Amino acid sequence: MANLNPNASYSLALSIELPNIAGTLSNVTQAIAGAGGSLGQISLIEHTLKITRREITVDASSEEHAEKIVSAVREIPNVKVIKVSDRTFELHRQGKITVNSRLPLSSQSDLAMAYTPGVGRICTAIAREPSKVYELTIKHNTVAVVTDGSAVLGLGNLGPEAALPVMEGKAMLFKEFGGIDAFPICLATQDTEEIIETVKRIAPVFGGVNLEDISAPRCFEIERRLKQELDIPVFHDDQHGTAIVTLAALFNALKLVQKSLESVRIVINGAGAAGVAIASLLRAAGATTIWLCDSKGILSNSRTDLNPQKQAYAVNASGSLADAMKGSDIFLGVSAPGVVTPEMVRSMNKDPIVFAMANPIPEIQPELVTDDVAVMATGRSDYPNQINNVLAFPGVFRGALDCRAKTITEHMCLEAAKAIASLVTSNNLDREHIIPSVFDDRVSPAVASAVKLAARQDGVATQ
Repeated sequence: MANLNPNASYSLALSIELPNIAGTLSNVTQAIAGAGGSLGQISLIEHTLKITRREITVDASSEEHAEKIVSAVREIPNVKVIKVSDRTFELHRQGKITVNSRLPLSSQSDLAMAYTPGVGRICTAIAREPSKVYELTIKHNTVAVVTDGSAVLGLGNLGPEAALPVMEGKAMLFKEFGGIDAFPICLATQDTEEIIETVKRIAPVFGGVNLEDISAPRCFEIERRLKQELDIPVFHDDQHGTAIVTLAALFNALKLVQKSLESVRIVINGAGAAGVAIASLLRAAGATTIWLCDSKGILSNSRTDLNPQKQAYAVNASGSLADAMKGSDIFLGVSAPGVVTPEMVRSMNKDPIVFAMANPIPEIQPELVTDDVAVMATGRSDYPNQINNVLAFPGVFRGALDCRAKTITEHMCLEAAKAIASLVTSNNLDREHIIPSVFDDRVSPAVASAVKLAARQDGVATQ
């Protein structure tokens, strides 16, 4: 079992009552530390001559670890645990987003203009000139976040209801990082044709469609058809968002090791939506030697079990992931926890670059190969160099919506990656800083600007 660091996704709030005796709080903090918890804020709730009540925030690494921490506190003499709250569940309670009116309704005349009869004039204007829908409705700044719940995070086929918290979160990120109004659409079907038809039917409301957590290979056909049949941008974030941020980080990692994209051998483990999209964007950026692996090993020309997406990346080599990594320069993991060993990393070429992006447990824990890699990245926030899609999709859609792009092209994705990479200058580029922080407020505007320019160059911008 991987020994993960405590993190905020397993954060607890412990309400405790202590006797007002010096040293008692110290006993509590020592018990938490002894159980491997990470202490956060300690708040004083009540103080009397006899007792104090405090709320203590603690991060754990799993549900089991959280229970161990609580048990350790309960065992302290004269300390009462009044309440234990899971802060992540509390944050999600009753949902994370709301819909608010942009304008106040404070008089009869406001109502007459916003709704009937005045709204009829707006409807008539749009019927006469359909493009006015962008000017006179929410369409210009609204994105549908669409899923069928078939590939939720790394958790599998959980269905539409269980996918809703992720889609809510995505909508929240769109607003926070891109100023875009997004709405979760969780579909009660996993039929490819039904999904395509449903999205087409709801498209009049939205300026763009972000596909999310739809399993491969169906996601490829769904995106292809929707891009072909709709005149608004369609973007499968699990594919292209991951690819954009991976390429951005790779641009900077290669600068550190003084290697070129054209000269390196890249191994990608995971040949689903993300892996195939990464390979495609790397090719477009100039990579020439890419070996994809799935659970059966290298995608080899000798295999007869490859779907068309995998077949496009088949090579004249065969063997296991370990075989593929021997003599390679770069490992990119979008697969499963713990599939890479330190020995496999040591078999790579000098100054290897390893992006172990499986979440929540990476393909290899960074601390196991600290001295063996030139650059290490993961998908986690508690290690340096987090490869996080939020660096890409808000800016990509911001740019696409602002120029009213009809589609999102490969060129737009390439320019987005270059824009992200450019924000880490030579002065602050190092092995633990190859990618900007997700909270760097330069990211979304830089990506949006690059995307708009590329859209105009590609002839897909309409404004």
